[in-house]
Amino acid sequence: MKINLRVLPVMAGLILLTVPVQAAPRPEVGDLAPLFSGQDQNGKTVALADVIGKKIVLLYFYPKDFTSGCTKEACGFRDRMGELQKDNVEVVGVSFDSADTHQKFIAKYKLNFSLIADPDGKIVDLYGVRLDHLNVAHRVSFLIGLDGKIAHVTDAGNPDVHFEQMQAAIAALGRK
Repeated sequence: MKINLRVLPVMAGLILLTVPVQAAPRPEVGDLAPLFSGQDQNGKTVALADVIGKKIVLLYFYPKDFTSGCTKEACGFRDRMGELQKDNVEVVGVSFDSADTHQKFIAKYKLNFSLIADPDGKIVDLYGVRLDHLNVAHRVSFLIGLDGKIAHVTDAGNPDVHFEQMQAAIAALGRK
């Protein structure tokens, strides 16, 4: 039996596509936020452990830089940054995009918060937000309180609904 060696990498790739990605279950309100660290658009390490206790974290996962919904969402956070900062909220975005792509996205839309590059999906999987074995994250946001616990989860595809739900959750957190 003769084996065509050029076909082996393709076959191996097809086999890997059928192996399910092992993602953690999505954290829920009241759970401790899974700790992570990753590289932002400038190659700087961003670690959740360094922020907990100092700021409320609005950790948002999104599908892809430069797509219409993701651009609308990112610009919405940018435009609300003054209000978010008054409420002691730090916004951190995560997608599979590279740091280079994040830099271009930030420059084009003058974004004023960190975007973490997660090309291998480790953070996406830690939060259970991978879209059906693809290298794409669901549009899901986690509001993490000063105590490190998940205070609110928003899983709305519509960026406007996302903003409204997060705004209400931040206000509720401020009243506690």
